[in-house]
Amino acid sequence: MNTPETARRPRARLSGFALIMGATAIAGVASYVVTWLVPHQIGLASYAIFAVFWSFIYLVVGTLSGIQQEITRATLPIETSPGGRASRARNFAFTAGSTVFVIVLGTAPLWVGTVFPAEGWRLVWPLAVGSAAFVTVAVLAGTLYGASLWMPVALMIAVDAVIRLAALFIVLIFTTDVVLLAWAVALPFPVTLLVLWPFIRNAVVGRTQLDVGYRVLTWNVSRTMLAAASTGIMVSGFPLILGLTASAEPKELVGLFILTITLTRAPLIIVAMSLQSYFVIMFRDNVESFWKRFLALQALIVGAALVLALAGWLLGPAVFEFLFPGQLKPEGWFIAVLVFSSALVGAMCVSAPAVLARSQHFVYTAGWSVAALVTVISLLMPLDFTARTVLALLAGPVAGLAVHGGYLALSRSPSTR
Repeated sequence: MNTPETARRPRARLSGFALIMGATAIAGVASYVVTWLVPHQIGLASYAIFAVFWSFIYLVVGTLSGIQQEITRATLPIETSPGGRASRARNFAFTAGSTVFVIVLGTAPLWVGTVFPAEGWRLVWPLAVGSAAFVTVAVLAGTLYGASLWMPVALMIAVDAVIRLAALFIVLIFTTDVVLLAWAVALPFPVTLLVLWPFIRNAVVGRTQLDVGYRVLTWNVSRTMLAAASTGIMVSGFPLILGLTASAEPKELVGLFILTITLTRAPLIIVAMSLQSYFVIMFRDNVESFWKRFLALQALIVGAALVLALAGWLLGPAVFEFLFPGQLKPEGWFIAVLVFSSALVGAMCVSAPAVLARSQHFVYTAGWSVAALVTVISLLMPLDFTARTVLALLAGPVAGLAVHGGYLALSRSPSTR
């Protein structure tokens, strides 16, 4: 019989890592194509509107990814019970997804006029549907991560991105309507579930259970979601916050900044964020080699950032001119700073799972919350638009790393669970 000890025993990490990295590469390429395709077809000014929706839905999705982190930490493989037992994860997914749908629609009158001044409620509906569907995606993905079922995890990552790219491409053939593009962004969440569930069902139904009840699960999820919301402000939601704090700036310039930030920060951040659940399992199950793994990952991120920053400084403006001829282009030093800022966020995507693996939800949340607060404060500083953008991108993750790193440096290593 599987006990908690044997259930948490390390499995084939190399194959799991390779599968997730491969799926992440596919998702990254698809995201890059989207980032090039949409502004290329509709222009920077219209792209600024689309980018606000994209940023908003991924800010919500990023917040809800906190559910995935806690489900990952709490999931235990079990032997199939002949009589079956109620799945807490499934019941939680249904309740939480319904709640998210109601919250988005219920709060929309408070923010729709500010966030979507032109399209209004026509963009609220795809936001609500996509956000609610992602709750089930997060719970299922967390369950798969917790049970070390790497192939289904990789399929979820890759299929979602490919479906979204295909949907946007098809819509752009016929129209540049932002509302239809928004639906093309939102619907792949439920569609991915429908496509993959027949292949995943037998691997999870009756074969996993959570190590906490509903009350503790809800409390832990509330904290990981707060941390994930802070992550979203710094990453996927940053263009939204930047746009809201730059209302006096020319739309084309704001669109340029959003596009440049998205393109240059994506390689490191997409990889690091997609591996957070994997890192939770890795740090949780390999206490003895914790510092060796932790420092090696941080060194890898810094090394990659230095190479990419130099390449961005030297080649970035020319590449941007080639991809978007006739548009505004960023300076090389700005691209290099953006790449380095992505390394800082990537470093937090390693330090945060390291803290969460020790069940330190408070420190985990505090690090991301401090980073998000510093980011927003920096954007509100009475500085030049470029200066406050750079300050926000750098100062936020440095503050968060100080919290996570300080705890890890001062705490004792936990015993193997």
